[in-house]
Amino acid sequence: MSQNNSFAAYLLIGVGIYFLLIQFEIPILVKFSSWPTLLMITGIAFLLSAYRTKDYQTIFPGIIVLGLGVHFHGLENYSSWVNHWSVYPFIVGIAFIIRYLKTKSGLFIGLLLTGISSIMLFSITVPRWFGWIYSVTDLIENFWAIGLIIIGIYLLVRKK
Repeated sequence: MSQNNSFAAYLLIGVGIYFLLIQFEIPILVKFSSWPTLLMITGIAFLLSAYRTKDYQTIFPGIIVLGLGVHFHGLENYSSWVNHWSVYPFIVGIAFIIRYLKTKSGLFIGLLLTGISSIMLFSITVPRWFGWIYSVTDLIENFWAIGLIIIGIYLLVRKK
């Protein structure tokens, strides 16, 4: 089976199961009858296709789409779900790290994004007596986009 057919096949199977389960109205699965579930299905289709066809570059978009689906599902259904901007670079960082396990590329940027995002995520719950952490997180929140631009330019111009 070709790579495109593999992804399309998994996607069609997943979407078919999704709509079939919606028709049955199973009480435990009612929370999954929303658009984030379709994102999760698409991400899973990418991942299944990546591992079946050994095209590991599609792990990256698969993790991102799956992660966004899980995040948006959590926002819709759980009041305690974290709604902070640092969740998005965290998902991208995790995608880099998981792709690294198969392709051996992207570990540094994955660890960097995951680390910065973790600091930012947990900075919203740090006690006030850690005042210096708030200063650092304010600095990062103000200039993180510039840091991403600099890292991106470095990755473009560095010699391998």
